[in-house]
Amino acid sequence: MAGALLGAALLLAIPALADDKADCSAGITMIQAEIAKAPAEPALAKLKKALKNAQREQKEGEFDECMDAVGDAKRALK
Repeated sequence: MAGALLGAALLLAIPALADDKADCSAGITMIQAEIAKAPAEPALAKLKKALKNAQREQKEGEFDECMDAVGDAKRALK
């Protein structure tokens, strides 16, 4: 029974991981585009830090943490 529950939980998590992976990649592209626009220094520094963190988390497969970094970048743009 516990194995069946674990299997069901994993199957439900797979689509979420795929969405986060795609969203992470799109977020990194968005950050790079914003950096290319040469924003003011305070925002630029935050965007570069967010990009570095997002790329690291993407390489590690930590897509939820990548999305946290993308969120940081979005807040830097406000």
